[in-house]
Amino acid sequence: MTTERLETLCVVLAGGLGRRMGGGDKPMREIGGRTILEHVIERLERQCDGLVLNANGDPARFARFGLPVVADTIEGYPGPLAGILAALEWTAANRPGIEWVVSAAGDCPFLPRDLVARLQQARSAEGADLAVAASGGQAHPVIGLWKVALRDELRHALIDEDLRKIDRWTARYRLATVAWPVEPVDPFFNANTVDDLAEAERLAALVAN
Repeated sequence: MTTERLETLCVVLAGGLGRRMGGGDKPMREIGGRTILEHVIERLERQCDGLVLNANGDPARFARFGLPVVADTIEGYPGPLAGILAALEWTAANRPGIEWVVSAAGDCPFLPRDLVARLQQARSAEGADLAVAASGGQAHPVIGLWKVALRDELRHALIDEDLRKIDRWTARYRLATVAWPVEPVDPFFNANTVDDLAEAERLAALVAN
């Protein structure tokens, strides 16, 4: 049975503070001669009906990628949920025909090329409201499929309830979890530290990017 393909926007969450790497934008660090962000964009762009970056501060530092840069709409760097909210609100305002947004971390250079399709298929098959990725027995809630229509509920949770953890919010809804294999490389490996960058260089040789 073939699932109808639904228009989906992708947001790369690139707004982290990068403290474990000494500050700065983690996605702008290089692996194999290209920034991590270039790897992320290359893996997502053919899966989506539009791609935006969520980042705070001066958007000009991302100008060479030619993508809309959407800042958090809530002050104080409250975390990835704020980036997801910003993307949902941007989509409602700028791409009103799109009902779904997939979020991906900007420090994951090996994202699966079937990410969007599998999240949508699982959500549809399970009658779920949302979907998140998993690998190696661990869920990755920052990498998920979100319904644009839930943006007001998410804003309420962030502002009025001071909710910060993604899995606390997703627990309120029917959630599909989609697992990917971790061989030859965990597709959700993320480069959080300087040591992770060295490991990513090694892993990059194992995958066709």
